Amino acid sequence: MRTPITNDNSENRWSKPTAESALVVLIPEADNLLRAFRDRYDPAAAAGMPAHVTILYPFKSPVELLPAITDELRTLGISNKAFGYSFSELRRFPGVLYLAPDDSERFRNLTFSVWKSFPETPPYGGKHTDIIPHLTVAQIDDAERLDDVEKEVEAEIREKLPLRGMASELALMDNESGHWRVRIKFRFSAD
Repeated sequence: MRTPITNDNSENRWSKPTAESALVVLIPEADNLLRAFRDRYDPAAAAGMPAHVTILYPFKSPVELLPAITDELRTLGISNKAFGYSFSELRRFPGVLYLAPDDSERFRNLTFSVWKSFPETPPYGGKHTDIIPHLTVAQIDDAERLDDVEKEVEAEIREKLPLRGMASELALMDNESGHWRVRIKFRFSAD
């Protein structure tokens, strides 16, 4: 997940009371490796979001997640095949340090597949023209501080990369309770 990077005093979206949902691929292998960094430097992690690659955010309001929506997501899950992933490189956006998947195309194709079924929910609300799959490690507006964090993360995880796993399901998350939680998971086909 991402938070807006602001240079003014606007409210951080993770502290807003508006309930949201997101579709993500959870990356449990990264939770143990990056938990200490994500808990300190990623507001989404502090709000309960596990390590993940975002597929579609924002999705629907939790009150809109009716059976017809979850049925469509179940069908989408089955229509996608499980796939292996690996992460071996730290990269940056302005204000964001992230792990990049070595092959981002599978994640990107999954985003386009889900978005095609729910065109009213463009990735990141339509704010970004390019879809760049990533696993956020830190979000810090201060570039010098982010440089320091990047060095710290690199030193800690260098010998533990590449991080490998299997994407076998799409997780529907919501923060209706004020804390991100898995609402339901949709398995991908094994074939």
